[in-house]
Amino acid sequence: MDLAFVESPVQLLNVLEWAHPPALAAIPAQPGPGAARDAAPGGGDLTVVVLPPTDPMSRGQLRRMAELVRDEGITVRWQEARGGADSVVRTVRELGPVLRRAERIVIGDPFSRYVQLLLALVGTRRLTVVDDGTATMEFVAQLTRGERLVRWHRRGRRGPRELLLAPVSAAARRRLTPSRRREVELFTAMPVEEAPDGITVTPNRFRWTRSRFGPPLLTRGADLVGTSLVETGVVDLQRYLDAVASLARAHGATRYFAHRREGADKLHRLAVGTGLEIVRPDLPLELIARRGPVGRTVLSFPSTVVHTLPLALVGTGVTVAVCDIAPEWLRDTASPRAQGFLAGVTGTARHVQRLSAPV
Repeated sequence: MDLAFVESPVQLLNVLEWAHPPALAAIPAQPGPGAARDAAPGGGDLTVVVLPPTDPMSRGQLRRMAELVRDEGITVRWQEARGGADSVVRTVRELGPVLRRAERIVIGDPFSRYVQLLLALVGTRRLTVVDDGTATMEFVAQLTRGERLVRWHRRGRRGPRELLLAPVSAAARRRLTPSRRREVELFTAMPVEEAPDGITVTPNRFRWTRSRFGPPLLTRGADLVGTSLVETGVVDLQRYLDAVASLARAHGATRYFAHRREGADKLHRLAVGTGLEIVRPDLPLELIARRGPVGRTVLSFPSTVVHTLPLALVGTGVTVAVCDIAPEWLRDTASPRAQGFLAGVTGTARHVQRLSAPV
């Protein structure tokens, strides 16, 4: 049995893509890293454990994605795990039997403390990491350099909580390092220029998404994709609001697809200041765009979608454009790595139009 742990709608979508047999998709291969997997596991051999966060938008998207996953014949287990130490102990106890039976563990976020704790409890020989967005790029880089696993937007200070969980993180990193006793696969739509020795890189072509949805109806205007860079403390709020307004004017954007972490106050200011229609998607954007209608141009700041949307929308005539983040937009609290990481996200994106940051 294969056992997957997911905490976000995107992770759940990518587990579904990983489980989808390529031969059933009947879609030509698209550009991307590595070679496609010859065979994929059957849905009946896979159980997905959803560890939902507390914010309503993520939970709503996860429930909608769970319905799609169940429709594919895959078992989904909804596990409320975020309620303090008692919830952690209860979750570990309840998952004990399935953890012991698992032949392969599939995870979507190697930086998650919860997932790291679960990894420390298993001895399975086969591990798969599916995309959790652009964080996958940083995960590969840190694993290659033998560094501890730290999200790119963190400033790097180690507080009491990080010091307490350091042994768990170190154990998880060892589990994620391939060896003679352990196989590690990376299933990704992100660019992987140099993976650690021994890791099998399997490209995500979004075959399931393209076989189930679309092609979409194209509208005359442009759509703009929101980002959580303000919420993570990377980009200044006013700079972001000004940049969105400038892009909307320059490209005739009419809709703004909000990131699930964006706050209501920020979105209200965007709507009032730009006239954009704010859309709260009920599914990951790859499915929303593929289902349509969608603008002939999709505008984004550096984010996961500049890598995934060209794959999901291949052959539809949609242009994906990415706008750079200017250094002066960054907050003083931003990580020193932020500018370089965001530039790397943009610079490695394939089949996108590059836009300069508006002044």
